[in-house]
Amino acid sequence: MKVTFILQDKSECTVEAEPGWKLMEVAVDNAIPGIEGDCGGEAACATCHVYVAPEWTDATGERTNDEQAMLSSTFGVRENSRLCCQIETSDDLDGLSVEVVGS
Repeated sequence: MKVTFILQDKSECTVEAEPGWKLMEVAVDNAIPGIEGDCGGEAACATCHVYVAPEWTDATGERTNDEQAMLSSTFGVRENSRLCCQIETSDDLDGLSVEVVGS
């Protein structure tokens, strides 16, 4: 499956992802700027904050309680904000597009 990360400078980086990985792991593995994943995917740091493209918000699922709590104290949160460590890749998400918020 393919995922497109829209970087802070508005350039795009499309990468291949294996189903079953957390989107944060895909980003870190591909050295996507602005995605750090400091907490290792525990929804405890917001260093993987992204804006999910509107057409993908339903497909990526709802925020977990931990994710919602972390985002409630994060700068720049929008309705389509997600921690990409909480999004699991699947064939249903082939073509997913997210904008990297960064710090």
